[in-house]
Amino acid sequence: MFTRFNRLFPVWAIGIAVIAAFAPNVFAEGKPAIQPLLALIMFVMGLTLSKADFVRVFKAPWPIAIGIVLQYTLMPLAAFLISTLLGLSPMLTIGMVLVGATSGGTASNVMTWLAGGNVALSVSMTMVSTLLSIVMTPLLVWAYMGESIAVPVSGMLWSIGKLVVVPIIAGVVMHHVLARHIQRIEPMLASIAMLAIVSIIAIVVALNAGRLASLGPLVALAVVLHNLTGLAGGYGIARLFRLDERTARTLAIEVGMQNSGLAVALASQFFSAAAALPGALFSVWHNISGSLLAGFWKRRSDDRSAGDAKGERAS
Repeated sequence: MFTRFNRLFPVWAIGIAVIAAFAPNVFAEGKPAIQPLLALIMFVMGLTLSKADFVRVFKAPWPIAIGIVLQYTLMPLAAFLISTLLGLSPMLTIGMVLVGATSGGTASNVMTWLAGGNVALSVSMTMVSTLLSIVMTPLLVWAYMGESIAVPVSGMLWSIGKLVVVPIIAGVVMHHVLARHIQRIEPMLASIAMLAIVSIIAIVVALNAGRLASLGPLVALAVVLHNLTGLAGGYGIARLFRLDERTARTLAIEVGMQNSGLAVALASQFFSAAAALPGALFSVWHNISGSLLAGFWKRRSDDRSAGDAKGERAS
């Protein structure tokens, strides 16, 4: 039952986004629940990880290095080029570059898990890229737009610790204590995570409903192209370097999904409401595109596993 429910994740994500867009008042008051929901997701994912998962990742740092380089080269460059080609205004271009210059979003960890990727690698990349963003985000925006931004270092570190590091460590510890029991309920854990991320999507769409209505088609096109460039670039470069399928999926999602919430906050604080619009739209779109891609890869993995099992029985 849970497996079938999980495979329909893209349907739930798109359905709730449409409902929230037309009835934002129903979900907008859930804004205070976003951080607890993210912490819940991280904890649930931590339950599926063991210490050995992280040891294996740090024994092979090459994929992390590739992902981080792509994060801070491909994404800001793509944002600037797409904005220039589409003739976006300076304020909208700053908003696009801000999205491209931020770290990977925490939702990427969930999508990686649901896509059958390497969650430990995804979490490690998110943490490393977030720490680097303290320096990289203002430098990249300055390099592309001639401006400098003061990034709230302590606030970012505290947020990552509270929403990512602590819940995952707690989950890993509990996994160590209750490994056998947790293995039996993993499909249910995935369903819990999916319900949480669908709830977050609904809240984000509701909070940005007014802005989404005012966005022109060029801005929407720019955001979609930016996200797809990250997804395709992450996967393609990983395969070019002959990394395995799970790692390629992880890099695709980690590079393509940005911490757009941070981009919105910085744009609003240091620039203008117009500069915050790309980040607001990206926060909605990358969850939808990420869920669609995760669902596609999950179905493909399940079908392949079923085919292998059938072949073994036949032999």
